[in-house]
Amino acid sequence: MLQWIRSIIYIVQVTIAMPIIGLVFAPWAMFSKTGAYTACKTYARWAMWSAKWLVGLQSEVRGTVPQGEVLVAAKHQSFLDIMIIFNALPRAKFIMKKEIYWTPIIGQYTKRMEMIAVDRGKRGKAIAKMVADVEAGRIEPGQLVIYSQGTRVAPGAHVPYKVGTAVLYEQMGHTCIPVATNAGYFWPRRGLYRRPGVAVVEFLDPIAPGLRKADFMRQLEESVESRSDALLAEAGFQAHAQG
Repeated sequence: MLQWIRSIIYIVQVTIAMPIIGLVFAPWAMFSKTGAYTACKTYARWAMWSAKWLVGLQSEVRGTVPQGEVLVAAKHQSFLDIMIIFNALPRAKFIMKKEIYWTPIIGQYTKRMEMIAVDRGKRGKAIAKMVADVEAGRIEPGQLVIYSQGTRVAPGAHVPYKVGTAVLYEQMGHTCIPVATNAGYFWPRRGLYRRPGVAVVEFLDPIAPGLRKADFMRQLEESVESRSDALLAEAGFQAHAQG
């Protein structure tokens, strides 16, 4: 019961913190992309720091964090893994569903940082537009982050990897950095309860450019899924117990 109370207090305060931080940084963010990035990193750090002392949930980054222009193909289980990845990378640019553009505060900041929005309901057109938008934004180097399964996936669930990641890998000709996580075990997709423990985001061994699409997708999925399963097991997750 105490953990439930702490979880609710945490959610309330971190929800209130978002518009406050957004408004405080708005004058800077309005004229500077750096200001927008600083605001969002400030919020991410507050959310992670307050989670540690309010609900006992720590965030940990493992592996070598990429600094240059790379494709980051990540496992997505929770809003928490977004914040950990965003805070860890120097200049992350996320590929995200277009509905986020219309979310109060978050939407305005994602537009200012020139995140790439796609329409998940129009697969062919979405991939073509995604590639075009990526090409248009390549003047400014950074780390392009894509969630290869296209959505949040609950721990233990199996969702196919989408071809968009392979298309970007082929078109960009950049190294791909797979990313595993167990964040969804502590911060679920739905619900108010926040589990204490250590949520991990791990940057895995890079995949060099030049592989065929099928070989790339197989290597990516094997790498991310096997390591995410290992991180979940390390955290105490038992698939059979979750149904």
